[in-house]
Amino acid sequence: MRLGDQRESNNVEDRRGSSGGLDGGFRPAGMGGRGIPLKGGSLVTVAVIVGIGWLVFGINPLQMLSMVTGGGGGYDTSYQQSAPQQRGGGIDDEGKAFVAKVLGSTEDVWDDIFKSAGETYQPTPLVLFTGMTRSACGSASSASGPFYCPLDKKVYIDLAFYDELKRRFGAPGDMAQAYVIAHEVGHHIQDLTGVLPKFNEMRRSMSREEANAMSVRVELQADCYAGVWANRTDQKGMLEAGDIEEALNAATQIGDDAIQKRTQGVVVPESFTHGTSAQRRTWFDRGYKTGDLNQCNTFQGAI
Repeated sequence: MRLGDQRESNNVEDRRGSSGGLDGGFRPAGMGGRGIPLKGGSLVTVAVIVGIGWLVFGINPLQMLSMVTGGGGGYDTSYQQSAPQQRGGGIDDEGKAFVAKVLGSTEDVWDDIFKSAGETYQPTPLVLFTGMTRSACGSASSASGPFYCPLDKKVYIDLAFYDELKRRFGAPGDMAQAYVIAHEVGHHIQDLTGVLPKFNEMRRSMSREEANAMSVRVELQADCYAGVWANRTDQKGMLEAGDIEEALNAATQIGDDAIQKRTQGVVVPESFTHGTSAQRRTWFDRGYKTGDLNQCNTFQGAI
């Protein structure tokens, strides 16, 4: 990737080298959202709050969903969001600079898209942490992998995940790493457009299998949104030969079927929550080739 001239986002919160505020329990408050008008008919709004890492490391996404819904009861709002610790805190290094530039590029792309729809984009902060930290969705650890929390509207990532992506899953390269961030920002877009809170409401009447099937559609839409980001970034001359192949390889390596074959030797389709390798490639590629948000409706027809 050619990120030399890309500005660094000011929305990076660096908690590396700190305790991350793991000093007390809490349960999350409720969610909200609003929509961007999209052409081509109504968008069925559904969602799940998981990122790629949770499936990669074998954590059941429905565990987090049950936290968000509070089991159908009231919410304890005792969680206090920490004040943003933007650039200047934590450890200043090449990894942080890379993340800040990729996040800045997502902000530039989605700001343009939202403006074209007559809306104002609200960027998501990205939290860098090492080992463990806390979010409004619960405690996060390195094993959690990257994720988006709609309750504080932040993306969380331990950069050690990139080593796992390269060594364990055979997906090296800066574009593969950027795809991870773009995918999680895609969940933020779903949150802003009302997708995440709607599914959180709908899943109360769904079986586990139904919720899994719907979460696949949500994850594929986030992949498509990552492809839209790649399209706009490529138009700015920031991508190099082989970059899209890196992203597509990453999508392939973290497909549900590929992960299950690798980790357990058996593929169980009804347990899929993110989509097969072929599906993840297809939807990222669709977003990349069209650059059109309206081509990312994964909630109608076959996927």
